[in-house]
Amino acid sequence: MKIPFNKPYFTGKETKYIEQAVRNGKISGDGAFTKRCHEFFENKFGFKKVLLTTSCTDALEMAAILIDIKEGDEVIIPSYTFVSSANAFVLRNARIVFADSSSNNPNLDVDQIEGLINDKTKAIVVVHYAGIANDMQKVMDLAAKYGLYVIEDAAQAIDSYYRDQPLGAIGDLAAFSFHETKNVISGEGGMIVINNEKFMDRAEIIREKGTNRSAFFRGEIDKYGWVDIGSSFLPADVTAAILLAQLENLDKIQQRRKEIWAIYHKALTVLAEEGYIKLPVIPEYATNNGHMFYILCRSEKERQGLIQHLKKHDILAVFHYLSLHKSTFFHKIHDQRKLPMTDYYSDHLLRLPFYYELSPDDQELIIKLIYEFYSQC
Repeated sequence: MKIPFNKPYFTGKETKYIEQAVRNGKISGDGAFTKRCHEFFENKFGFKKVLLTTSCTDALEMAAILIDIKEGDEVIIPSYTFVSSANAFVLRNARIVFADSSSNNPNLDVDQIEGLINDKTKAIVVVHYAGIANDMQKVMDLAAKYGLYVIEDAAQAIDSYYRDQPLGAIGDLAAFSFHETKNVISGEGGMIVINNEKFMDRAEIIREKGTNRSAFFRGEIDKYGWVDIGSSFLPADVTAAILLAQLENLDKIQQRRKEIWAIYHKALTVLAEEGYIKLPVIPEYATNNGHMFYILCRSEKERQGLIQHLKKHDILAVFHYLSLHKSTFFHKIHDQRKLPMTDYYSDHLLRLPFYYELSPDDQELIIKLIYEFYSQC
C-alpha cells in the first residue's frame, strides 16, 4: 500500500537503548529500562503503582485475578471492544454482561449500567475507545453505591484525561497497550496500573508466576517461594528499552498526532454538515489524545464502497470491532438483549490512515478521495 493504515514510528534511540540493555547483561524482566519506564508513568501521570506486562491482554488477565473473579461472578463490559476486554474474565469463569454503546460515541452507555447490576455483579470494565474518556464520575458513583470494582481498559488512552484526571488513574485497576498500532509502542507490550492499594503487593506476586520473587530481589525477604497463583507476565528489558525511547518523545509524538487529527476533522466537517458522514464526538469532560480518526458512514454498503475506492488508490482504511455479543464464541450464551448502538458502530465506523509520519500530501490525498467518493453518491 502506498498509504498504509498504520506505520510504526521510531524516534532513533530504540536501537541505542536495546544495545545498552544487552550490555547491561540483564535482558530478562525488571531490568534497568523497566524501572525507568515505571518511574516515568508514576511521575508524569501520578499512577500509584505500575508494572509493565507483555501485553494489554496480560494486564487485563492480571486484573481479573487480582479482583478474585470466580465462577458465577458477573462483569459488565461494552460489546464494542477488542476480545481481550472480555476474554480476561471469561478465563476466570465469569459471566459477561455486555452493555450497549452510547449514541454519540462508541464508549459504553453509562446510563444503562445500573439496570445491568445485580447481586452477582463484581466489576465494571470501561473501555476508553479512541482514547476518549467514559463519564467516569457516573461510573465511580455506581461502583461505590453497589460495592463494585472498576477496571479501565485504557489500551488506546495514553495521555488522555477525564477532566483533570489521567485515564488509567481513576478505576481500581487499569490496562494499557504498547502494541505497534498505539501512540507509543514497544512492538508488543502493555502495563497494569494499580490504584487500589490493597492490590499492590499481590500484583507483583501474580506477575512473577505466583512467587514473592520481587520482594526477594529488593532484599525484603531472605528467600522466595510459591505463594499464590500467577503467570509470567513481565516483558524482557529490551522491550522496555524500546518503550523508554518512545516515552521520552511522548510530547512530540502527541503534538504531531493531534495535528493530524485536527486536519482530518477540519477538512471533513463540510461532508458531515451535508449529512454524508458523522465525525467523532468528544464530550466536554474528555480530552483528545490523537489515537485514531474515524468517520461514521451512512450504511455498511457505503462504508465498503469507500474502502474499495481508497484501496484502488493504494490507501488502506479499515473498520474496527465486530459486536462481541454476536461473535461465534458468545452469541449462544448472550442473553439476547438487543444492542443497537454496538451494531451501529460495528457496521458504520471506518478508521482512516493515522500515524506519526503521515505526510501532509498523503493526508490531503486521502481527504480529496473521500470527497471524490461522496461526490458520486
